[in-house]
Amino acid sequence: MTSPTLTPSLLATLVAAAFSAGLVDAIGGGGGLVTVPALLALGLDPRIALATNKGQAVFGAVASAASYKRRGEITQDRVPVAFFAGLLGSLCGALLLTALRPEPLRPVIVVLLLAALGVALVPRDKLPKLSPSRPKLALFAVAFGLGAYDGFFGPGVGSMLLLTNVMLFGDSLVRASGNAKVVNLASNLAAFGLFAAKGTIVFAIALPMAAANATGAYVGAKLAIKGGDRVVRPVVVLVVLAVVAKLLRDLLHR
Repeated sequence: MTSPTLTPSLLATLVAAAFSAGLVDAIGGGGGLVTVPALLALGLDPRIALATNKGQAVFGAVASAASYKRRGEITQDRVPVAFFAGLLGSLCGALLLTALRPEPLRPVIVVLLLAALGVALVPRDKLPKLSPSRPKLALFAVAFGLGAYDGFFGPGVGSMLLLTNVMLFGDSLVRASGNAKVVNLASNLAAFGLFAAKGTIVFAIALPMAAANATGAYVGAKLAIKGGDRVVRPVVVLVVLAVVAKLLRDLLHR
């Protein structure tokens, strides 16, 4: 596995992306929409880019979950089911990723980025409120499914988890975000462990990004209490649209 040469300016760009991602992810999910394109722009094999993204995102997930727990914004009786299902799903998704050839992944990533971006743009206050007859089974299915998506790809999963918490359980936005962090933490830990064991994480890139991501997550969790997602979301949208346009251009000119 060849690691790209990290110049000071390139490292600064990656650190800034990781800080922004941690901040955004802690508020409403979608941090991977910033870091995955930044890593792909280095020319990394898509599998290496996604694995390295987990190598830095797991630290932000820990910081974010801890912040929400301290503020009492995590529903404790949902934690065991959500954590276990997210862990199991993520392992399945990560195993699928390591078994795939890298060539077909780049166009798939473009499609998934656009889909995740679309989910992030849904007005949350207009979502239908569902009342599942078996809430724990519904929680397991959602946590497993989105955990698998997170292990395989990841960007936008926080937003999807947040949206489902609002629809399924009627959570406030802050509590929905806190509960989303339980699954997000489990899926990040599972994928991180698997990718680290397989040697697909470029730690020279992941470690400095991890410090920035954790710092951003700490700041973002504080901003979430004050409704800071309304400030951050437009920035995420603009960044992702620009990066998707670049990836599409690269695909068309290969």
